[in-house]
Amino acid sequence: MKKVAVLIKDPWAQYEGLRTSLGLLLEDIQVKMFVLDHAVADMDEAYADNLSFLEEMGGAFFSNHPVNVEQHGFQRIERRAIPAMLDECDLVIPF
Repeated sequence: MKKVAVLIKDPWAQYEGLRTSLGLLLEDIQVKMFVLDHAVADMDEAYADNLSFLEEMGGAFFSNHPVNVEQHGFQRIERRAIPAMLDECDLVIPF
């Protein structure tokens, strides 16, 4: 099974990064989504639903921002741990 990391560095890209992650999961690709250095800008119902769907489909989502971890259920990740996780992936998609 292919493994892909989706890196979301800018708040304006959070929806596109999540949609890309979901699309990859539908193609039977293992996905790890990372929201880095910012809190999710607008956790509306649609984004929360899609995040839940991502989790139900076996995707994982990580963040180094405490708001995402404490309020939105992201797994906490330290910056220094990210390179090792990316090395496990076949492809990295930056946003």
